[in-house]
Amino acid sequence: MEVAGHGPVGVVPVRDSKNPSGPVVTVGADAWQSFLDGLR
Repeated sequence: MEVAGHGPVGVVPVRDSKNPSGPVVTVGADAWQSFLDGLR
């Protein structure tokens, strides 16, 4: 999983790092931050 460049403000685009030309899932910035906080 990797962040796929920059999206609109408040949105984080995420994609499969093994398939960079595949689909992108957009996640709200608050939800993404909660996910990252959970990993720490």
